[in-house]
Amino acid sequence: MAKIKMGLPMQMGIGMVAGVLVGVVAQDWALGSAVFKFLGDIFIRLIRMVVVPLVFATLVAGAAGISDTTKLGRVATKTLLYYLITTAVSVAVGLLLANIVQPGAGVNLSTDNLHVKPVTPPALNDTLMNLIPINPVEAMSRGNMLQIIIFAIIFGFGISSLGESGRHLHRFFDSCGEVMIKVTGFVMHYAPIGVFGLMAYTVTKHGLAVLLPLGKVILLMYAGCAILYCFMFLPLVKFVVKIPVMRFVKGMLEPFMIGFTTCSSAAALPSNMRCTEALGASRTVVSFGIPLGNTINMNGTALYMGINTIFVAEFYGISLPLDAQLTVILMSILAAVGTMGVPGAGLIMMSIVFVQMGMPLEGVALIAGIDRVLDMARTPMNVLGDSLGALVVSRLEGDFNDNPEPVPQAREQAQGQA
Repeated sequence: MAKIKMGLPMQMGIGMVAGVLVGVVAQDWALGSAVFKFLGDIFIRLIRMVVVPLVFATLVAGAAGISDTTKLGRVATKTLLYYLITTAVSVAVGLLLANIVQPGAGVNLSTDNLHVKPVTPPALNDTLMNLIPINPVEAMSRGNMLQIIIFAIIFGFGISSLGESGRHLHRFFDSCGEVMIKVTGFVMHYAPIGVFGLMAYTVTKHGLAVLLPLGKVILLMYAGCAILYCFMFLPLVKFVVKIPVMRFVKGMLEPFMIGFTTCSSAAALPSNMRCTEALGASRTVVSFGIPLGNTINMNGTALYMGINTIFVAEFYGISLPLDAQLTVILMSILAAVGTMGVPGAGLIMMSIVFVQMGMPLEGVALIAGIDRVLDMARTPMNVLGDSLGALVVSRLEGDFNDNPEPVPQAREQAQGQA
């Protein structure tokens, strides 16, 4: 009898379903909740352990391999344009859906004791200054991705400028990148257990009753994600990237599942880089674009902001005419760029928009009870948006590999399923 081998995405799916079922049964188990959180936290810590060395090594190797500095400029320009355009479309979709469905109409919730402190975004000059690391080692220890990206690119160009004498360093960092991809593969063997723990803890802590009062907002968020996926992401895959849609769907299932269960784009970053390269994207574009997108590209968060802005406006009886909604789109784009690299950027983005539109900040606290459930929808969209950006830019740059060699972990999975 043939032995059936399940791929990692399938194992993670089973872990997720098992976690939901166990979480429903174990809602009254205080000890059980702590155990589930422990299992999930181990997974997140393991993933974050590999992020910085993986990004640094691959980006240094990529920059060292670029002899034409204008190429990186083109890659950066196209990547940023893609992020800005898709962010604007995502906010617009959220606003359109919310205007049609009207999620705040007829909602009756108590707003007593809802207080949110205003969050002040950093000034533009501070944001730009903070891109430059004073101490690169400190930036790595803190996981400041933008500072790591800047230093890695400069360091890589320094290696490239050495010419032949820098080749051994280029090979060293290229090998380090391969090692970190391999280490990521080791970590991912724990993924099904981690996913189980995260899902069981989420259901145990929040329960299913939290979904009922704002069920329309939740359904609208997930419907919006499905619309973005089907009518923005997949057409780009088919007509711009020009690969089969099912190849993209299957190839991105693993980082999608990690984003869905962890609600952390950073946790999905190593898997996202590996799977995007396995789909044919250039390693140079992947090592630059995906870590950058992890910080400033937020398609799911932009959709979330569009929906929540209309919801809160309807709940408080605030009129938002068309020109005001166009302002929401512009403010969301500026807020996404202005808060790059800042912890809790989603909260800051929403606070900026709400203050600009004259809406009460208590609206942020209004949806706090369901934010984890909404985060499970928006994070995978952020992850997929980063991946698709790297695929699109690779194709536009002529660097796309239509017959890619699987990267190490993907190769092992393919051999295991053969």
